[in-house]
Amino acid sequence: MIIFVDNEHEVGYSKPWGQFLMAARTRIKYRLEDIVGDECLMVRYHKVSRQLLEKYDARAVFVSGNSAEPQYYHHADKLQLYEIIKREEIPFFGFCGGFQLMGEAHEVPMELMGYLDPPEYDEMGQRKQIREFGYEKVDVVKDHPMLTGLSKEPIVRHAHRFELKEVPKDFEILASTEMCKVQMIAHKNKPIVGTQFHPEYYTDEHPAGRIMIENFCKLAGLI
Repeated sequence: MIIFVDNEHEVGYSKPWGQFLMAARTRIKYRLEDIVGDECLMVRYHKVSRQLLEKYDARAVFVSGNSAEPQYYHHADKLQLYEIIKREEIPFFGFCGGFQLMGEAHEVPMELMGYLDPPEYDEMGQRKQIREFGYEKVDVVKDHPMLTGLSKEPIVRHAHRFELKEVPKDFEILASTEMCKVQMIAHKNKPIVGTQFHPEYYTDEHPAGRIMIENFCKLAGLI
């Protein structure tokens, strides 16, 4: 069995886009099952634990992104995920918010990408933040099995305003963009990977994300 951790806070599901997020999580669960061939258990971020992984003999953990702002999350609710990440005992793939969790677990905080310059303001008078959104390329900066079968500029789904400005110890950068340097990282010795973008939202037109997930599964011995 594989585990898909839903990293969305309940606040996110209360928003107008909450039903879309729930449907998207189910779709991702099915996509992971189709790629790996195992059953996939979806678990909320504050309910995952090493005991749960042992109970289901989990072969890998995937962690979703999230739409809720960081202030809604309680540190204590993430401690068990941090422990799983830091122990490096199981193949792990973090998507966007899951990638940022990896950074936090290794004491690399996520930070805003910044603000538009010259300044622009929204209807509430708040200064607009820099973000990456939509299907755009990333620049491959290092050859790696995770990128087998892809061009040097694969197109993937972006949807983020936060980033990691540093690389955790024992990891290396695999892909970058002009706006966000740390777009994809991999552990130097273990099948532990994170992407600031969303490979799980691949499409027929833009299949690079699926290829990355398949490459990770091969790297981790899942397929």
